Amino acid sequence: MQNSMKHRKGFSMLELIFVIVILGIVSSIGAEIIAKVYENYITQRGQHRASVKTQLALNQIVNRLRYAIPNTIVRRAGLGGAAENMHLGEATASNQDDYTVLQWVAADGDSFEAITSAADRRPGWSGFCDLTASTQTSIVSRGSNFTLYNAVQGNFGGNGNFAIYFPEDLTAYISTGAGETITIAPAATRIVERYKLARTSYALSVENGDLFLYYNFLPVIGTPINGTRTLLLKNVTNFKFTSKGQSTRIKICVQEDIGEVNDIPSCKEKVVF
Repeated sequence: MQNSMKHRKGFSMLELIFVIVILGIVSSIGAEIIAKVYENYITQRGQHRASVKTQLALNQIVNRLRYAIPNTIVRRAGLGGAAENMHLGEATASNQDDYTVLQWVAADGDSFEAITSAADRRPGWSGFCDLTASTQTSIVSRGSNFTLYNAVQGNFGGNGNFAIYFPEDLTAYISTGAGETITIAPAATRIVERYKLARTSYALSVENGDLFLYYNFLPVIGTPINGTRTLLLKNVTNFKFTSKGQSTRIKICVQEDIGEVNDIPSCKEKVVF
């Protein structure tokens, strides 16, 4: 019987070797490209995370610092360092790099911006005094509702006490309020039409590379720092603050750990007037 099968030409061993080598080269290049793309993704993600974290922390700081009562901002070289008033230009022998703590007394924006009801839009405190009806120990603040103030501050764990600051007077008059009346002690040396009400001081402190916010402590300029502490930002490499006039500039730098030798840095600045 005649064999009808036809001979088919196949790959030689040399051709197979060439194909295997070419596939190996292509796969190595492809793996390198994929690794590079992934590395760029990790780097960009680290940059984004560092930027977002720094921005969120700065926003929280600005939201509190914008209520700072004029001339109450102080700096310290550590939590136990001497309080030096930044806006009054107090002389210091310390280097700027030594300052790791920023402290201030803030007007209570929460109860100032709250309203009693839609029908009664009085805030917790109005910031205005009726000089005719007031005395040095009892101030009538028209348009205020200290019942609302006490309710708002009770939600923050406050005890109802607060401090009153008059313009150009840095004395903290510890006070209580009821209705539209503020009872203060000691007696005010001078009463003017406007005032600021403060429930707490705030402080920012870098400790072991982390930035903490302190609050819920005495609203007095340069008072010892205690109260509640909360973590704002980790891996802080730089925390600087300066003042000019009544403006305060803050700079924060952080590092985002991406598991490499060189971590991702991010720096942001804000100016608060």
